Amino acid sequence: MDKDTREAFDGFLHLWTTGTTAGRRTPILRRPDEYGMEYEDVTFPSLDGTPLSGWFIPAEDAKAVIIHNHFLPGSRYGYAGHLPEFGGLGGFEVNFLPEYKALHDAGYAILAYDMRNHGMSGQGNGGIAGIGMTEWQDVVGSLRYAKARPDTQNMHKALLSVCLGADSTAIAWDRMPEEFSEVEAMIMLQPVSGTYIVDTFAEGLGLGEAGYTAFDAAVHERTGFRLAEQTPLPHMGAIGVPTLVAQVHDDSMTKPQDVQDIYDALPTDDKKLVWIEGTTERFRGYNYFGEHPAEAVDWFDSHVG
Repeated sequence: MDKDTREAFDGFLHLWTTGTTAGRRTPILRRPDEYGMEYEDVTFPSLDGTPLSGWFIPAEDAKAVIIHNHFLPGSRYGYAGHLPEFGGLGGFEVNFLPEYKALHDAGYAILAYDMRNHGMSGQGNGGIAGIGMTEWQDVVGSLRYAKARPDTQNMHKALLSVCLGADSTAIAWDRMPEEFSEVEAMIMLQPVSGTYIVDTFAEGLGLGEAGYTAFDAAVHERTGFRLAEQTPLPHMGAIGVPTLVAQVHDDSMTKPQDVQDIYDALPTDDKKLVWIEGTTERFRGYNYFGEHPAEAVDWFDSHVG
């Protein structure tokens, strides 16, 4: 590899295996009160005890609580891609707060938290990112917390799981289905398989199959996981609730077939696939429900309660 190719390879490898951007976690630049929402700072344990930090955003006469599971390398807030040191993934901000505001105003309480090794949550597994292989425990922790809070334990429950959060949710559902007994509906935004992402990345660098093989070996050496197991696909059969899946169709970081296969593996007949058009930038997709909140509100309104 030449110098520029090596730098790109090493940079993406570091992001994939740590969930950080050049060693830094994205700062949490916005808070719910800036959008007119009261909130509570909360901390609760993951299944393995890793401390998780988040926000609980109540809603008057809430009809349900929606648990938000974010993407890598983001946080409950989104991603500070507009700052120079985080600008390599689009160069613009991902901001989940407009999405939360729309759901809040529609009568939903929200539990949004940082997954391990992200945001303000604790370090888990020595700081490695598992692309769901470790983070699934955080999803279970958030569900248990929602069941334990006096103000949410009797509420209807739904999930909005994004990328890493979507993969983690599928794995958790397969491993501990009993923890999802109260979940009535879900939105999965841009679930992802490591094989597709890295194959596309290696292709873009002109490295082909050799680049994929080298990346897979490096991921295994750093985390103990293989790219082929970093996917929600074999776990989708465990999900039995109405599920909306959304994805940037022409995402330059992957191939649409990945999400099509993931969607097709959902066993429920009550499902919907939304292709986000007009962009090739994956990170634009993370803002989709903030820019088109009616899509999420309508899905939850028609399937929760």
